[in-house]
Amino acid sequence: MNIAILTNEYPPNVYGGAGVHVDYLTRELAKLNDGAHEVNVHCFGGQHADDGNLHVRGVEPLGEIDARDARHDKFFDAMQRNVVMAGAVASDADIVHGHTWYSHLGGCLAKQLTGAQLVLSTHSLEPQRPWKEEQLGTAYHGSSWVERTAYENADGVVAVSDAMGRDVQTLYDVPGERVRTIHNGIDLDQYRPRPDEAVLEKHGLDPDVPFVLFVGRITRQKGILHLVNAIEHLPDDTQVVLCAGAPDTDEIAREMDALVEEARAASDARIVWIDAMLPKDEVITLYSHAAVFVCPSVYEPFGIINLEAMACETPVVAARVGGIPEIVVPGETGLLVDLDQHEDGFTPRHPERYARALADGIGELLGDPDRRQQMARAARTRVEKHFSWRRIAEQTLDFYEELLR
Repeated sequence: MNIAILTNEYPPNVYGGAGVHVDYLTRELAKLNDGAHEVNVHCFGGQHADDGNLHVRGVEPLGEIDARDARHDKFFDAMQRNVVMAGAVASDADIVHGHTWYSHLGGCLAKQLTGAQLVLSTHSLEPQRPWKEEQLGTAYHGSSWVERTAYENADGVVAVSDAMGRDVQTLYDVPGERVRTIHNGIDLDQYRPRPDEAVLEKHGLDPDVPFVLFVGRITRQKGILHLVNAIEHLPDDTQVVLCAGAPDTDEIAREMDALVEEARAASDARIVWIDAMLPKDEVITLYSHAAVFVCPSVYEPFGIINLEAMACETPVVAARVGGIPEIVVPGETGLLVDLDQHEDGFTPRHPERYARALADGIGELLGDPDRRQQMARAARTRVEKHFSWRRIAEQTLDFYEELLR
């Protein structure tokens, strides 16, 4: 089988869960059936690599973008690269598999040019991310149009969670028989508990005091502002580690700065804010030593970050949204907090209550070390059983074969 993968993110240019997904999926697909399948990755960037039957070709923009509104630059940049990627897809491709709206137009064009089956992976959906308009301006309307057009043309849709599968059917009228839920996976060899405490000392943490950990970007979606508001309700002397950078907008960056200062003034908690992107090994060490990992996202189609923490034997406190309940088993591998959202589905009806509920969940686990340990072991076991990348690749290949019959 000749498989073309279209994606904006691919190593070394990975900044989110979709990029992690594509990285591991392509490597595992290339291994299946003793390397019988050609896997051709077309991505944004200058990459150029061949490893047996796995071929990676990066695509640069055709020319400089000088949009009337600077917020439109990324949209037009993506459209240029999509045209180039579509032209690079082999004429004998059997499957064209697009990831995120950034590559979906290229997938549509490649389908028309080659006759290949078009598969789209649903990592998120634009109508469920209205805060992106703050970041993109009216280019958000463009990305929404691209996404809708792609789903209208897709032969098959991979949903990263059952919740996302239901959403894509509702929002885009995709027939249920075209949708297959295939969860994200985790590298079980890489993500495992690490005993070394040097990373804790490097960032000024006391290894004898339990700490709460957040890892993610500073965005509305990730809900970090709600977690910062929860800090004043945590037990005294709690250590809180915020691995949080890359703010979506200047506005949310200013909000984050102000709220952290307020939390420091109102609480005895020790807040360690790391705004630089840490090496993966350091993040894994932080996962391994955290007493509790917190995922306060208000929108999370899957939530691969929770898998990473669970694989490192750390219990999770997370919002009961999107695909998270398909990962975190409440009372077994962590706790889930009800968000009580507005009708828009993304804004807490009572932000102060949500912050307090997060704090209550965190405090419950901080106060019960034996229960934390029990959950930690159960978390690793669950990840090993259900979320290996080999399993995800096999399910994906089965879906390809079904579409080609």
